[in-house]
Amino acid sequence: MFDPIVAFFQRVFTAIGRGIGLAVAWLLWPFVALGSWYRARSWVIKGPIGLILLCLVLFYGYFVWQTQAWTNFNPDYVDRYKLVERRTPAGSPISGPGATTGQSGSAVDANHAAVAPSGADSTTEALAVAELPAGTVCQTSAVVDVAADLIEFNVDQNAWISSMLGYKLGFFGVDWDDTPWLDNKASFQRGINQAVRRTAVELVDSLGRVRGTSGVNRELQSARGNIQFDEETWYFGLNPFGPKTPTPSFYRSAMRDLRTFNVSLSKCEAVFDGRSDNMVEFLDRVANDLGNTSAIIRERSEFHNGGWFDTRADDRFWFAFGQLYGYYGILSAAGADFENVVTQRGLGPIYTETMKQLRAALRIQPLIISNGREDGWIMPTHLATMGFYILRVRSNLVEMRDILAR
Repeated sequence: MFDPIVAFFQRVFTAIGRGIGLAVAWLLWPFVALGSWYRARSWVIKGPIGLILLCLVLFYGYFVWQTQAWTNFNPDYVDRYKLVERRTPAGSPISGPGATTGQSGSAVDANHAAVAPSGADSTTEALAVAELPAGTVCQTSAVVDVAADLIEFNVDQNAWISSMLGYKLGFFGVDWDDTPWLDNKASFQRGINQAVRRTAVELVDSLGRVRGTSGVNRELQSARGNIQFDEETWYFGLNPFGPKTPTPSFYRSAMRDLRTFNVSLSKCEAVFDGRSDNMVEFLDRVANDLGNTSAIIRERSEFHNGGWFDTRADDRFWFAFGQLYGYYGILSAAGADFENVVTQRGLGPIYTETMKQLRAALRIQPLIISNGREDGWIMPTHLATMGFYILRVRSNLVEMRDILAR
């Protein structure tokens, strides 16, 4: 009775097996033919070709290893800065004559802290930096420390994937970003870099100068220019044609510039203008940056929901993940640098909650990124989940900005 049914399924599976075999044979045929040709040659030909093949294996082996090894990746990296122990706003004296305690409600030096009188003359403030008594030590900026360390994480502790030759060559000419493989780390690094770039701009435009009217700090200006450099430059390029300085070299220069600024700040030779209106502007810029990423994720989630077969979903996901990874450290550090503003304006609870939401977002680390439909039941929608966390964080930033702006 069941013999015809069994025979039917046998024919179906036999046909499927034959089809798979033909497909594999078709894919392997060029390699088999080349192998036969290679074995028939003399060692005069075999030697150079074998050496070239060995170099290719080592080249791509190194490239694959670098894309898969995420050295020192740690979502809890903020803990090592011990920010809760800092009680003095960035730029305020912490030892020597004129040292401040930074306790809530205390009056701190108007030349360095966020509680400077609104009518103070900026020229007088700038001159006062040089008038601090000898031996005074000022609090360094945690934001600058974190930004410099994130750059080091990207280009020293890990290889900068986007400018590696193997990444630029692609997969048989296809951009790695258009494939499901070997591009997650590159997108993650670019997300971190986006957060650092945004921070560098704010340091130059407002935080690292007195009320935005004094001269631009030279180290911060240099850092901003270097971190804005193209992300994909290798040692040689075609447009324009010729040798080039690779991207990681510029980013390392930006890291050194940021650390030089903090050394100057510790000597009270530079300024961190941590006023409440500067914090409003900083939070607003970060919120806008996250809003742009949210819009990109929404567009991909709504119009390209191919589930596990959407080859660009992983790029969007890991870029957003890297951006949140970077902002988790930078915003945590900003809470310490603007400690007096956070305390005096009662931002402590909402600031703490925002940091918890950022950390919660970093727990989403799926092995394979799926961009399924939001009402689907087979394939998950990791992009929509990440977008949800981004909007939660952005909503809190907007609320803090509004509280400070009152």
